[in-house]
Amino acid sequence: IFVLLELQYVFVRHGKDLHLDIKKSVKLDKKTDLFWKCNKTNNVAKYGFNIDPVVFDKYEGRAELFGQNYSLVLKNVQHNDSGDYTAVLAGGQDQKIAEYKVIVQDPVSPANLRVVSVPSSDSCNLTVTCSTVDSQISKTFRCDTQNCSQVDENSLKKTNDYSSLIVYLHRDLIICNHSNNVSWKQSTMNNPYCEKKTVSSAPIIIAAACGLCVFIFIIIFIICIVRKCKRRNQENQLYEAAQVSEHFFLREKRNKMSYSVLF
Repeated sequence: IFVLLELQYVFVRHGKDLHLDIKKSVKLDKKTDLFWKCNKTNNVAKYGFNIDPVVFDKYEGRAELFGQNYSLVLKNVQHNDSGDYTAVLAGGQDQKIAEYKVIVQDPVSPANLRVVSVPSSDSCNLTVTCSTVDSQISKTFRCDTQNCSQVDENSLKKTNDYSSLIVYLHRDLIICNHSNNVSWKQSTMNNPYCEKKTVSSAPIIIAAACGLCVFIFIIIFIICIVRKCKRRNQENQLYEAAQVSEHFFLREKRNKMSYSVLF
Protein backbone atom coordinates (compact mmCIF):
# COMPACT_ATOMS: atom_id res chain seq x y z
CA ILE A 1 0.00 0.00 0.00
CA PHE A 2 1.49 3.35 -1.02
CA VAL A 3 0.64 6.40 1.05
CA LEU A 4 0.65 9.71 -0.79
CA LEU A 5 2.68 12.18 1.27
CA GLU A 6 2.10 15.91 1.23
CA LEU A 7 5.27 17.84 0.45
CA GLN A 8 5.84 20.39 3.20
CA TYR A 9 7.76 23.61 2.60
CA VAL A 10 10.15 24.66 5.34
CA PHE A 11 11.85 28.06 5.26
CA VAL A 12 14.88 28.54 7.46
CA ARG A 13 17.06 31.56 7.97
CA HIS A 14 20.68 31.27 6.90
CA GLY A 15 22.84 30.31 9.90
CA LYS A 16 19.92 29.00 11.99
CA ASP A 17 19.08 25.39 12.87
CA LEU A 18 16.72 23.21 10.82
CA HIS A 19 14.36 20.90 12.70
CA LEU A 20 12.50 18.13 10.80
CA ASP A 21 10.00 15.77 12.42
CA ILE A 22 8.25 12.55 11.45
CA LYS A 23 4.57 12.96 12.20
CA LYS A 24 3.51 9.33 11.92
CA SER A 25 4.21 6.39 14.17
CA VAL A 26 7.39 4.48 13.23
CA LYS A 27 8.47 1.04 14.41
CA LEU A 28 11.92 -0.36 13.57
CA ASP A 29 12.99 -3.99 13.62
CA LYS A 30 16.05 -6.04 12.73
CA LYS A 31 15.29 -5.84 9.03
CA THR A 32 14.16 -2.21 8.88
CA ASP A 33 16.25 0.97 9.19
CA LEU A 34 15.25 4.60 8.93
CA PHE A 35 17.28 6.98 6.77
CA TRP A 36 17.17 10.74 6.50
CA LYS A 37 18.17 11.67 2.93
CA CYS A 38 18.82 14.92 1.10
CA ASN A 39 18.02 15.16 -2.62
CA LYS A 40 17.39 11.38 -2.79
CA THR A 41 21.06 10.34 -2.92
CA ASN A 42 22.79 12.04 0.02
CA ASN A 43 22.41 10.09 3.26
CA VAL A 44 22.34 12.45 6.25
CA ALA A 45 21.75 10.05 9.14
CA LYS A 46 20.41 6.59 10.00
CA TYR A 47 18.43 4.96 12.76
CA GLY A 48 18.89 1.24 13.29
CA PHE A 49 17.13 -1.27 15.50
CA ASN A 50 18.62 -1.21 19.01
CA ILE A 51 21.76 0.67 17.92
CA ASP A 52 22.89 4.26 18.34
CA PRO A 53 21.93 6.70 15.57
CA VAL A 54 24.55 7.24 12.88
CA VAL A 55 25.46 10.57 11.23
CA PHE A 56 27.25 10.25 7.90
CA ASP A 57 30.57 11.94 7.25
CA LYS A 58 29.35 14.95 5.25
CA TYR A 59 27.03 15.98 8.09
CA GLU A 60 29.06 14.84 11.08
CA GLY A 61 29.23 17.51 13.74
CA ARG A 62 26.28 19.35 12.22
CA ALA A 63 23.42 16.85 12.41
CA GLU A 64 21.74 15.43 15.49
CA LEU A 65 19.12 12.66 15.77
CA PHE A 66 16.50 12.18 18.44
CA GLY A 67 15.28 8.62 18.84
CA GLN A 68 12.04 9.43 20.63
CA ASN A 69 10.35 10.68 17.43
CA TYR A 70 13.19 10.05 14.92
CA SER A 71 13.57 13.77 14.24
CA LEU A 72 16.55 15.38 12.55
CA VAL A 73 18.24 18.66 13.52
CA LEU A 74 20.71 20.23 11.10
CA LYS A 75 22.71 23.05 12.68
CA ASN A 76 23.94 26.30 11.15
CA VAL A 77 22.33 25.72 7.77
CA GLN A 78 23.96 27.13 4.65
CA HIS A 79 22.50 27.90 1.25
CA ASN A 80 23.73 24.58 -0.17
CA ASP A 81 21.64 22.82 2.48
CA SER A 82 18.51 23.79 0.54
CA GLY A 83 16.82 20.82 -1.07
CA ASP A 84 14.43 17.91 -0.66
CA TYR A 85 14.70 16.04 2.66
CA THR A 86 12.99 12.68 3.06
CA ALA A 87 12.68 10.15 5.84
CA VAL A 88 12.74 6.64 4.33
CA LEU A 89 12.04 3.28 5.93
CA ALA A 90 14.50 0.89 4.28
CA GLY A 91 13.63 -2.79 4.49
CA GLY A 92 12.26 -5.26 2.06
CA GLN A 93 10.82 -2.22 0.27
CA ASP A 94 11.65 1.50 0.70
CA GLN A 95 8.86 3.69 1.98
CA LYS A 96 8.82 7.49 2.39
CA ILE A 97 7.31 8.53 5.68
CA ALA A 98 8.15 12.27 5.60
CA GLU A 99 9.10 14.71 2.85
CA TYR A 100 10.19 18.34 3.12
CA LYS A 101 11.21 21.05 0.69
CA VAL A 102 13.81 23.05 2.61
CA ILE A 103 14.61 26.59 1.46
CA VAL A 104 17.43 28.52 3.15
CA GLN A 105 16.94 32.29 2.94
CA ASP A 106 18.94 35.37 3.87
CA PRO A 107 17.29 38.22 5.77
CA VAL A 108 15.79 40.72 3.35
CA SER A 109 17.56 44.00 2.62
CA PRO A 110 16.18 47.33 3.86
CA ALA A 111 13.46 49.05 1.84
CA ASN A 112 13.84 52.71 0.86
CA LEU A 113 10.92 55.06 0.21
CA ARG A 114 10.72 58.05 -2.11
CA VAL A 115 7.59 60.13 -2.72
CA VAL A 116 6.98 62.67 -5.50
CA SER A 117 3.84 64.84 -5.39
CA VAL A 118 2.37 66.39 -8.56
CA PRO A 119 -0.50 68.79 -7.65
CA SER A 120 -3.45 69.58 -9.91
CA SER A 121 -6.45 71.90 -9.54
CA ASP A 122 -8.30 70.00 -6.81
CA SER A 123 -6.07 67.00 -6.06
CA CYS A 124 -2.58 65.63 -6.52
CA ASN A 125 -0.87 62.44 -7.62
CA LEU A 126 1.63 60.80 -5.29
CA THR A 127 4.18 58.58 -6.99
CA VAL A 128 5.65 56.28 -4.35
CA THR A 129 8.83 54.36 -5.14
CA CYS A 130 10.03 51.54 -2.91
CA SER A 131 13.46 50.10 -3.71
CA THR A 132 15.86 47.48 -2.38
CA VAL A 133 19.34 46.44 -3.46
CA ASP A 134 17.99 44.30 -6.29
CA SER A 135 14.39 45.36 -6.90
CA GLN A 136 12.09 48.36 -7.19
CA ILE A 137 8.36 49.03 -7.28
CA SER A 138 6.49 52.28 -8.03
CA LYS A 139 2.83 53.02 -7.39
CA THR A 140 0.62 56.06 -7.93
CA PHE A 141 -2.08 57.34 -5.57
CA ARG A 142 -4.56 60.14 -6.25
CA CYS A 143 -5.12 62.29 -3.18
CA ASP A 144 -7.04 65.32 -2.01
CA THR A 145 -6.48 67.09 1.30
CA GLN A 146 -7.98 64.22 3.31
CA ASN A 147 -8.07 60.96 1.36
CA CYS A 148 -6.07 58.91 -1.12
CA SER A 149 -7.02 56.18 -3.55
CA GLN A 150 -4.75 53.88 -5.50
CA VAL A 151 -4.52 54.47 -9.24
CA ASP A 152 -2.63 51.26 -10.02
CA GLU A 153 -4.41 47.94 -9.75
CA ASN A 154 -1.65 46.14 -7.89
CA SER A 155 0.89 47.33 -5.30
CA LEU A 156 2.62 43.97 -4.77
CA LYS A 157 5.72 42.79 -6.58
CA LYS A 158 7.41 39.44 -6.14
CA THR A 159 11.17 39.94 -6.13
CA ASN A 160 11.57 36.16 -6.49
CA ASP A 161 9.48 33.07 -5.80
CA TYR A 162 9.64 33.45 -2.03
CA SER A 163 9.94 37.16 -1.26
CA SER A 164 7.88 40.24 -2.04
CA LEU A 165 7.97 44.03 -2.13
CA ILE A 166 4.74 45.86 -1.35
CA VAL A 167 3.65 49.51 -1.13
CA TYR A 168 0.41 50.59 0.52
CA LEU A 169 -1.26 53.38 2.48
CA HIS A 170 -2.53 52.93 6.01
CA ARG A 171 -4.25 55.89 7.65
CA ASP A 172 -1.67 58.71 7.57
CA LEU A 173 1.30 56.51 6.65
CA ILE A 174 2.89 55.37 3.41
CA ILE A 175 4.40 51.93 4.02
CA CYS A 176 6.96 49.97 2.03
CA ASN A 177 7.40 46.38 3.14
CA HIS A 178 10.12 43.99 1.95
CA SER A 179 9.61 40.48 3.27
CA ASN A 180 10.31 36.81 2.81
CA ASN A 181 9.45 33.78 4.93
CA VAL A 182 12.21 34.35 7.48
CA SER A 183 12.41 38.14 7.87
CA TRP A 184 10.92 41.50 6.93
CA LYS A 185 12.03 45.12 6.74
CA GLN A 186 9.72 48.11 6.64
CA SER A 187 10.04 51.80 5.82
CA THR A 188 7.32 54.33 6.61
CA MET A 189 6.65 57.98 5.79
CA ASN A 190 3.93 60.38 6.82
CA ASN A 191 1.44 60.79 4.00
CA PRO A 192 1.77 64.39 2.69
CA TYR A 193 -1.57 64.12 0.88
CA CYS A 194 -1.60 67.23 -1.34
CA GLU A 195 1.29 69.61 -0.92
CA LYS A 196 -0.96 72.56 -1.57
CA LYS A 197 -2.61 72.10 1.81
CA THR A 198 0.60 73.40 3.41
CA VAL A 199 1.05 76.26 0.94
CA SER A 200 -0.74 79.61 1.53
CA SER A 201 -3.34 80.43 -1.10
CA ALA A 202 -2.54 83.77 -2.79
CA PRO A 203 -6.17 84.58 -3.77
CA ILE A 204 -7.34 84.02 -0.20
CA ILE A 205 -4.60 86.26 1.17
CA ILE A 206 -5.38 89.02 -1.36
CA ALA A 207 -9.11 88.82 -0.62
CA ALA A 208 -8.46 88.97 3.12
CA ALA A 209 -6.19 91.99 2.69
CA CYS A 210 -8.77 93.79 0.55
CA GLY A 211 -11.49 93.02 3.06
CA LEU A 212 -9.34 94.39 5.88
CA CYS A 213 -8.64 97.60 3.90
CA VAL A 214 -12.34 98.11 3.20
CA PHE A 215 -13.14 97.54 6.87
CA ILE A 216 -10.50 100.09 7.96
CA PHE A 217 -11.78 102.62 5.37
CA ILE A 218 -15.35 102.24 6.67
CA ILE A 219 -14.20 102.75 10.26
CA ILE A 220 -12.25 105.90 9.30
CA PHE A 221 -15.21 107.20 7.27
CA ILE A 222 -17.56 106.70 10.21
CA ILE A 223 -15.12 108.44 12.58
CA CYS A 224 -14.86 111.41 10.18
CA ILE A 225 -18.66 111.67 9.89
CA VAL A 226 -19.05 111.55 13.69
CA ARG A 227 -16.40 114.21 14.20
CA LYS A 228 -17.94 116.44 11.52
CA CYS A 229 -21.35 116.11 13.12
CA LYS A 230 -19.90 116.99 16.53
CA ARG A 231 -18.14 120.01 15.06
CA ARG A 232 -21.39 121.23 13.45
CA ASN A 233 -23.25 120.76 16.71
CA GLN A 234 -20.60 122.77 18.53
CA GLU A 235 -20.77 125.55 15.90
CA ASN A 236 -24.58 125.61 16.11
CA GLN A 237 -24.41 125.80 19.90
CA LEU A 238 -21.90 128.68 19.71
CA TYR A 239 -24.06 130.49 17.15
CA GLU A 240 -27.17 130.05 19.28
CA ALA A 241 -25.29 131.23 22.32
CA ALA A 242 -24.09 134.29 20.39
CA GLN A 243 -27.67 135.03 19.23
CA VAL A 244 -28.95 134.76 22.77
CA SER A 245 -26.22 137.07 24.04
CA GLU A 246 -26.86 139.65 21.31
CA HIS A 247 -30.61 139.57 21.99
CA PHE A 248 -30.00 140.00 25.70
CA PHE A 249 -27.62 142.91 25.01
CA LEU A 250 -30.09 144.71 22.77
CA ARG A 251 -32.90 144.25 25.28
CA GLU A 252 -30.77 145.64 28.04
CA LYS A 253 -29.81 148.55 25.86
CA ARG A 254 -33.44 149.31 25.10
CA ASN A 255 -34.31 149.10 28.77
CA LYS A 256 -31.58 151.63 29.64
CA MET A 257 -32.73 154.01 26.95
CA SER A 258 -36.30 153.82 28.20
CA TYR A 259 -35.17 154.48 31.71
CA SER A 260 -33.20 157.57 30.62
CA VAL A 261 -36.24 159.07 28.84
CA LEU A 262 -38.37 158.74 31.92
CA PHE A 263 -35.95 160.77 33.98
